[in-house]
Amino acid sequence: MKGSLVIVGFFALGAGCGLAGVLPDLSQTRLSFYALCALMFCVGIGVGSDPQTLRSFRSLSPRLLMLPLGTLVGTLAGTAAVGLLLRHRLLTDSLAVGAGFGYYSLSSIFITEYRGAELGTVALLANICREILTLLSAPLLARWFGPLAPISAGGATTMDTTLPVIAQVSGQRFVIVSIYHGFLMDFSVPFLVTLFCSL
Repeated sequence: MKGSLVIVGFFALGAGCGLAGVLPDLSQTRLSFYALCALMFCVGIGVGSDPQTLRSFRSLSPRLLMLPLGTLVGTLAGTAAVGLLLRHRLLTDSLAVGAGFGYYSLSSIFITEYRGAELGTVALLANICREILTLLSAPLLARWFGPLAPISAGGATTMDTTLPVIAQVSGQRFVIVSIYHGFLMDFSVPFLVTLFCSL
């Protein structure tokens, strides 16, 4: 949770500096694109440097392999339902925000590039909220709905920031499931977000 608060703090600091005119306007530059490329490079190093994690995926139950699909369908169905209530927004806007699956740093950059800073900010806040709510509600989700519920709620964050709390409330035997789930959700974000932004 501390990491999430740090991210929110930096976002608030950046917004404050932008409003005060302390820093030059970077919205017309390609800086966010280069930052995204560096971020994806670091994620690739993290996955590639731990071959044990990739080997562990082979031991997963076939039923558990379907969990990312359930998370994807449930998230998009929920965001589509909300999108139908928002008359001033396109349905694809809501789907693009939902397709971030909690991966706020990546999805908000893509959405800002395609649809503008306003929707990019909505995506950032919505996906940060998903992560924070997962961190706070994981014990209740595991107790009420079972050990897979916090993993599904965490979306793309289950490979990193929400993994410790998931391991604690769901048990160590679900750590590999959580990493696998987060890996596939992470991988789907750039494809789905750009798909919905381009429709």
